Amino acid sequence: MNTQQEIKKILDQKVKQYNKLDFIAKDPICIPHQFKKQQDIEIAGFFAAIFAWGNRTTIINKSKELLQRMDNAPYDFCTSHQSKDLKKIIGFVHRTYNDTDLLYTIEFFKQHYTKQSSLETAFFINNLTGKPIRNVQEGLINFHEYFFSLEDAPHRTKKHIANPQSGSTCKRLNMYLRWMVRFDQQAVDFGIWKSIPPAALICPIDVHVGRVSRSLGILQRKQTDWLAAIELTNYLRTLDPKDPVKYDFALFSLGVIEKFN
Repeated sequence: MNTQQEIKKILDQKVKQYNKLDFIAKDPICIPHQFKKQQDIEIAGFFAAIFAWGNRTTIINKSKELLQRMDNAPYDFCTSHQSKDLKKIIGFVHRTYNDTDLLYTIEFFKQHYTKQSSLETAFFINNLTGKPIRNVQEGLINFHEYFFSLEDAPHRTKKHIANPQSGSTCKRLNMYLRWMVRFDQQAVDFGIWKSIPPAALICPIDVHVGRVSRSLGILQRKQTDWLAAIELTNYLRTLDPKDPVKYDFALFSLGVIEKFN
């Protein structure tokens, strides 16, 4: 049984090893790093995060393909496209994400950015009351409701936008929030959203992170679900209350890169 001090030493060392610019090139976060404008970062990052299941090289290549179809100007494309421009993206597919999902997402961005300057408000301003949200779980639920509030929202797209109310880990959206909210001197994550502090983030968890966490004895829950994400994050807050999700770099890399067991 590893002691907390031993686990912190191991994970801190792995954070130092992986939370650096070298990490970016082989991770989907390289996609939003291609851009300077905040709205481009938000949109490119959103697509890269939503596509982030399966092989990382494929995720990166498919994200690049979509952005090329958008003339590498995702904000301008989403907000200013004409009907004829949509022909450029017709036929794009990534696993089960297809034209229906993509066209709806672009329409959502168009509607949202005509009213707001950042996608941050889609998560952290209640879409019914207009009041601020300071909690990630509430923010994810709010985003899900808001995202699917347009007329004729396709039911099939719901499988791509996770919701903690269904028990999902919300791994991809939690990763996206890490990118947008968390900031450190290594400049891997962007830290451009200020509605919540990094301390409030929930650690992204998938089968790899779950396996490593259970092997280390820091996660007891057998199911990899929303409650497991909460349990894991609560433990990580005992290691670093202000920046618990920095350990995502360590746990993910131990599982995917080092095949730790």
